[in-house]
Formats: sequence, structure tokens, C-alpha cells
Amino acid sequence: MQTTAEVSGSGLDLIFKYIDEQQNEFVQMSNGQSVHLPPVILAELKKDPKKPTLCIYGHVDVQPAKKEDGWTTDPYTLTEINGNLYGRGASDNKGPVLAWLHAVEAYQSLKQELPVNIKFIIEGMEEAGSNGLDTLTEQRNMTFFSDVDYIVISDNIWISKKPALTYGTRGNCYFFVEVEGQKQDMHSGVFGGSVHEAMTDLIALLDSLVESSGHILIPAINEAVAPLTEEEKKRYQGIQFDLEVHKKDCGVTKFLFDTKEEILQHRWRYPSLSIHGIEGAFFETGTKTVIPRKVTGKFSIRLVPNMDPSEVEKQVTEYLHKVFAERNSPNQLKVTMPISAKPWLADVSDPQFVAGRRAVQTVFGVDPDLICEGSTIPIARNFQDVTGKSIMMLPIGGADDGEHSQNEKMSRSNYIQGTKLFAAFFYELSQLPHK
Repeated sequence: MQTTAEVSGSGLDLIFKYIDEQQNEFVQMSNGQSVHLPPVILAELKKDPKKPTLCIYGHVDVQPAKKEDGWTTDPYTLTEINGNLYGRGASDNKGPVLAWLHAVEAYQSLKQELPVNIKFIIEGMEEAGSNGLDTLTEQRNMTFFSDVDYIVISDNIWISKKPALTYGTRGNCYFFVEVEGQKQDMHSGVFGGSVHEAMTDLIALLDSLVESSGHILIPAINEAVAPLTEEEKKRYQGIQFDLEVHKKDCGVTKFLFDTKEEILQHRWRYPSLSIHGIEGAFFETGTKTVIPRKVTGKFSIRLVPNMDPSEVEKQVTEYLHKVFAERNSPNQLKVTMPISAKPWLADVSDPQFVAGRRAVQTVFGVDPDLICEGSTIPIARNFQDVTGKSIMMLPIGGADDGEHSQNEKMSRSNYIQGTKLFAAFFYELSQLPHK
């Protein structure tokens, strides 16, 4: 079932289409709970068949935030301080979504005809992996996406103070490593030294995954990584990125590598493994002399082009079972991969990137850096694989916006200039050859 509602009062002549069938679908959470998927909004403006069609993707869900986590303002009240707009979602991703709407509204307020056809797809599950959106994309590929020429995403940030266009993201495989021992928690004074402890096994397994240098120890995990080309090497050399400023922003004194090129390459085009936590372990303040009966370690591997999640899952599972077998432990090991997402890579010579460069030059007066994103935005690869359309990321967030962190922000300047950039992008797309 599909319902349609006219949106008025904002100056935007949009038709929002609520996809009701998604509301009847459920997603299984890690705690076993089933929850309804929220609706996805598909919207379009009046169309002119002579113009190219741009589809703008965004999301309005955010990471959790509490004032007591270290926020200086209420995270869910947009607050301006010294030219910065603070609030959860200011940069990721409510701010850019609103900037796209304001770019459209600018044309309408000036009574100027939009140079391109505009469609929107706005979801509320991106932070949880865009559950259901891949299915929806397939369902709507021959209808909503059929006349789309370009898809643009603004769900990321610049690498410095210089504007950028993003042509790639890493993928992600997230793992649970569960070790279960005795039937109940035990007193370490009574049983310590006489039983095989699940926590000891788990720590050994996690320690076997990655070296202090960042090198992943799982055999063959790096074999699929594409070799660095000379063209790509030159691209890294020209990117504006200050290591000392980056250290200060991160609050660290030393990185794993010493040069700008090495740091960026290991953030963007090489896989990484990060350990995130242990469930079932004692973590509160104070002391507790318990031997937990079951613990679950959590880690993820960021994938790069040519790496396949199913192959990575096989490599990780076989390796951990091999390491565990060598411990001769009677405990039970279970390895699962609840989340997987493929990396995404675009062709920077694509016409949409030409339009993006020209728009940046018009608004900012500089050539943009061509960058990748170390994190994962699964929908980019999904859009590319299913629709076959041109995909580009056009960020307007600053490098210090603090996405997913306390005091997330976007500067007033970035928001205003970003809105101008989006409006200029409409024009530059219209100047490309169109069938």
C-alpha cells in the first residue's frame, strides 16, 4: 500500500510517498528483539523529461547522545555558539539533508526554474545499517529509480578545511566471538586456577587478531587488496592534510605511520581491524572477583575494494577456531558475523564528478580534494550495484565536526556555503550532455 501527501508551507513543491509495506517488515536486533522498520520517504519534484534527474539520499536517524556524556549543550536542541551549530545530527546527517532542501527552496524563492529534476530518498535506519533499504531499492529499481541519472550522498565530511569530493568508502564485517565455559559465574578465590576460564580464552583470541603495528594477523586477509597505482599515489600526494593538526584534533601524540600518504592510505585503501568491547565481563567501577561463565568479544574489519565479506567471514572463522583448538580448552567457541557491508568505489572521471568539481570551484574558488572515507556507508554500494547509476558523495561537513562524538556540530559558514554548493551543483549537472 502507498499513500501520497502534499507538503506545503515551506515553499517546497514536493510529493512525499510513504512506503507502507516497509512498516510491516521487522528487523531482528542483537538482543533478540524484533522491531518495526520505519518508513522510507521517497519524494520527487515536478519533472521535465528534457532535464537530467538527480536523486539525493539522506538519513535523519542519529547516534544516541546524552548531556551527561560530555555535551556542553542539549544534544537534541540545535544551539549556535561562536558560529558553530551544535546538536546531534548537525553534520550526520540532518544538516546536509536540510541544506539540500534549502538549495531547492532558493531556486523556488527566486522564481527560477530548477535546472535538473530532483528526487529524494530519506531513511531512518542508516546508523543501524540501513536495514530494509537494499530490498526497497530492488523493489523500486524499475519505477522510482528508472529515470534517475545521478545519485548523490552527503553523509560524510572533508579531510581538512578544503572542500572535497568522495569517491570511495570502506566496507565492514562485524564479528561476535563467544566463549562459554562453566554453567554459572564462579568465585575466583574458590575456583581460580582450577578451571579453564572463558575470559582467558577470549583475551587470547582477541590478542591473536592484530599486531601493535596495526597489521592484521589473519592469514590471507590482505591478499585481495588492490595494488596502489601511480595515479592513485599522486592523488594522495596532492591532498591537503596536516598531520600535526590531525594529531591535535584526535588528542594523540603518535600515529602508527609517519607520513601523510601512509596515514591516509591506511584509513582509506587498506583494511583495518578494531576491537570494540567484551560483553558479559565486569565493567563497572570498583572490584568484583568473579569468573564469568560466558563472554563475547566484539571486533570489526574494515574492507577495501576486492575484499568480499563472505570470504572474510570464512577466513576469520577458520583462523579463530584454529587458535582456539591450540589452547586445548574444553570451553565452547562460537563465531558469528551479524553485520557485513561491501566497500564502494567510484570512477573519478565520471561526469558527475566533473560537475562536482565545477560547483566547488564556483563557490569556494578552489579545486576540491578527491578523497575516500574510512567508514562504511552501505547504501552507496547498494545503489551502485542495483541501479547501475552514477554515485558520488558531496560532503559539506568540516573535518572537526565530531560525527558520532560529543558536541557534534556544523559551522554556520559550512552550512551556508554548502547550500550554495548544492545549488551550483544543480546547475553544473544541467550543463552535462543529457540524452
